Amino acid sequence: MEYIRGRYSWVIKPMLMIYDVFIINLFSFYMLSFNNEELHFFSYQWLNNKYLLYGIYSVVFWLLSSYLVKFYHVYRYTSPFNIISLLVKQFIAYTVITFAFIGIFRSIDLEAFVTFRYLTNSFLAIALMKFLSYYALKFVRSYLKGNLRNVLIIGSSEAAKELSEVFLKKKELGYNLKGIFSDAKEDYKFSGTVKDCYKFLDKHSDIDEIYCAIDELSEKEVTKFIQYSEKNKSNIKFIPSTDKILTTRLKTDYYSYLPVLSLQEVALNNEINKFIKRSFDVVFSLFVIIFIMSWLSVILFILIKLESKGPLFYKHKRHGINYKEFYCYKYRSLRTTNEVQGTYVQENDHRLTKIGKFLRETSLDELPQFFNVLKGEMSVVGPRPHMLSYTDDYSKIIDKYNFMFRHNVQPGITGFAQVNGFRGEIKSDSDIINRIKYDIFYIENWSLLLDIKIIFQTIINIIKGDNNAY
Repeated sequence: MEYIRGRYSWVIKPMLMIYDVFIINLFSFYMLSFNNEELHFFSYQWLNNKYLLYGIYSVVFWLLSSYLVKFYHVYRYTSPFNIISLLVKQFIAYTVITFAFIGIFRSIDLEAFVTFRYLTNSFLAIALMKFLSYYALKFVRSYLKGNLRNVLIIGSSEAAKELSEVFLKKKELGYNLKGIFSDAKEDYKFSGTVKDCYKFLDKHSDIDEIYCAIDELSEKEVTKFIQYSEKNKSNIKFIPSTDKILTTRLKTDYYSYLPVLSLQEVALNNEINKFIKRSFDVVFSLFVIIFIMSWLSVILFILIKLESKGPLFYKHKRHGINYKEFYCYKYRSLRTTNEVQGTYVQENDHRLTKIGKFLRETSLDELPQFFNVLKGEMSVVGPRPHMLSYTDDYSKIIDKYNFMFRHNVQPGITGFAQVNGFRGEIKSDSDIINRIKYDIFYIENWSLLLDIKIIFQTIINIIKGDNNAY
């Protein structure tokens, strides 16, 4: 998600929307001569006013087409050529929409030339305002020192250095470079090491964007910057090596000619889908907690206590969305309550209790994670959360871009990888590689029906038994 903190430029987008809708309706009133015959598409009397009908139609479909075309996605680094491209796309889309209106209401008789002239004049007025606002902001940044963003660059690659030159020389972009941090020992003006950057960030909460040369940083270092960005509502972006093919997992923007990557907004994270998924999670979790865990926990408390000392529940740290750490709950299945760093439970593990072995084979030990779901730390379905100690190890095997993409959504109690046989102990590199592949497929193809399918498949696997469940 793109964060804009303490700025007023966000007002420009809705103002441009209002202006554009006003223009297309104002010009329609003066340039389109709708006849006075009653429309036969509906029988309602108010539809006699064709200007009102077109006004409602134009607002709805202008906003819809501009959303699909991303007409208002203009940023400080957007080039004039890209703005022209957006104008052309929107012009074509809205031309089709306007002629569709005339085709639907056949009692409207307008010449094609008149309609085309109306569209051309409207878009000239819209284009004029779009470019005026674009260059006005550039003037404000260059000469009035307003609308600035405080940024940091982490890394010493050629691309990182070139990006710093872009920020320093192109004042109209409005980037206030606060420092460049790197562990490289070379004759270049660095503000300090990567560790110095952490100290810098502790003292400065006004950083808007952090640009990381990702190939120079370890997974642990990248994780720290992502966690800072999440906590302080900063944007984190990544500078790829110039000799590497850009991944489609991340969104690519161009600053001048330099590619910069950022975590892409996936369908699973848009507001409507998040609401649908969250509502399903809450209802499903409450059902499990009230009708299953309420009586099962009492029975398990007695059985677990009879076999070994310790609590009913066991908690361990995991990485959630954007690497946020949280305590993941389980019914205790081991004699020990201390997590051994980087150690999954193995087949015939001596630490397992008899009841614990049954709980793990049936996956009932995972049920307390429905409390994590209620707290908003997990989802019912999603990529399984890893032990903290595994995150750094796995990132050395998996492409960093894919690994970060996996942490862009809430982890789940069950997941697409798990129902396809990739769960539990990691015996080889191929296990974690395939697990990530299934997780990414789930993120890119999410739907509520897919969640329901995974839940049913999980229940079937529990009944049938899973060779990897131990």
